[in-house]
Amino acid sequence: MANLRWRQVAALPFRLSAAGSPEVLVITSRKKRRVIIPKGWPMKGRLDCEAAAVEAREEAGLVGTIRREPVGSYTYWKKFSNHFGLVNVTVYLLEVSHQLDTWREQHARKTAWCSQEEAARLLDEPQLVDLIRNLTFDRLDVRDAS
Repeated sequence: MANLRWRQVAALPFRLSAAGSPEVLVITSRKKRRVIIPKGWPMKGRLDCEAAAVEAREEAGLVGTIRREPVGSYTYWKKFSNHFGLVNVTVYLLEVSHQLDTWREQHARKTAWCSQEEAARLLDEPQLVDLIRNLTFDRLDVRDAS
């Protein structure tokens, strides 16, 4: 088992309910159907926060405002074709304005809005769970990522 360090970016999609309570959108992974948040590899020519917003749009059809500064990070072991690699994921908040009617991976994944605590219970990555449980969600004052 190789101990290689890889880097990914992720969007933590949220919205505030009418009552002001945060709701988090989680998705399923394509193959194992695990509950995750939208994530992927950095993209040449894009800021990491922009790449995270692109992943959220492709994987969950989400459009909104992305925070330029990360809210945290977590690590996980990813199985590659012939080895495991330790991946560090930088997480950016995405305040969702709407979900598209159709998107690229719509038929490959399921999406669900849930409370902050429910999202923490559904996710498997302990560091991501801690990040979500400890976050204070608020409206963002940054540019639109659409």
